[in-house]
Amino acid sequence: MLKVRRSRLHTIWFGWYSRRQFRRYFNTLRVFMDPGVPEMDTGIPVVFYCNHAYWWDGFWSQLCTEEFFRQNLHIIIEYPQLNRHRFFTRLGAFSIDRTNARSALRSLDYAAGLLTAPSKSQNALWLFPQGRIEHVDRRPLFFFKGTAGIVSRVLHRKSALYLVSVVSRIEYLEEQKPELLLSFRPPLLVTSADCPSPGELTSMMRQTTEDHLDGLKALVMNRSLDESRIVIHGRESINRKVERYRRLFGIGR
Repeated sequence: MLKVRRSRLHTIWFGWYSRRQFRRYFNTLRVFMDPGVPEMDTGIPVVFYCNHAYWWDGFWSQLCTEEFFRQNLHIIIEYPQLNRHRFFTRLGAFSIDRTNARSALRSLDYAAGLLTAPSKSQNALWLFPQGRIEHVDRRPLFFFKGTAGIVSRVLHRKSALYLVSVVSRIEYLEEQKPELLLSFRPPLLVTSADCPSPGELTSMMRQTTEDHLDGLKALVMNRSLDESRIVIHGRESINRKVERYRRLFGIGR
């Protein structure tokens, strides 16, 4: 198991680098966020559970932490991927090896320990219960039960935990470059007194993610993007440059 080896210097560099990459490859990065998300009680740990459809997923979790939360970010990455890119342990990543039951259980225990550790900031864990990249419109989704295992372990140590559904979608709309759209549902406060069984919790999160993805897809199809916040504007694309030069020199009037 690969554990967190956080470095402030590496985190600052990666924040700059990821924003640079978003500006290069996307027209905009838009975020839909319920007002209750940034208003969470910072004394209660939070698990952000996300769909996993794109290579970019690990990048925007870091960006959103900087932009909206200032939390102690942790993220679970499959062991083979993290072993190839150990740099991410410097940013708060640790591994899980689903092919080894004992190692996987150690990872769940380790995650619960990170979420319940004493801290002046809110402890946060980002994870992708699908465990692998799948098409954004695939239905039904498949979720591993590890998230429910982490929740159960945390609630043995603390009285409450937030669960927040986060989904992403990349779409080509009116621009040469695609739009990256992120959406955050309201936080669900789960307590030790009302926590569902692991199977029920996994099913609930899977259904929530499917409904959330379908809702974001509908917003995109209807071009209902006014309530989103543009976090990053990409560099000017070729089509915009051509339009600017045409206006400048009066071409096509």
